[in-house]
Amino acid sequence: MRLLLNGEERDIAGVASIADLVSTLGLDVRKVAVERNLEIAPRSTYAETALADGDRIEIVTFIGGG
Repeated sequence: MRLLLNGEERDIAGVASIADLVSTLGLDVRKVAVERNLEIAPRSTYAETALADGDRIEIVTFIGGG
């Protein structure tokens, strides 16, 4: 599947949902926010939010610090 991920076109195989994508990228689902086609996806819907070829995905990772 070809996605525009954080402004970069990428071919990513084996992903059907936002949850699959986050897992494939090795990210902690508790520490990311995901926007799909300019709409924020609630974390509770990641597993059921299907991805389609050409989707525009922005992922922001939260970093803690002091």
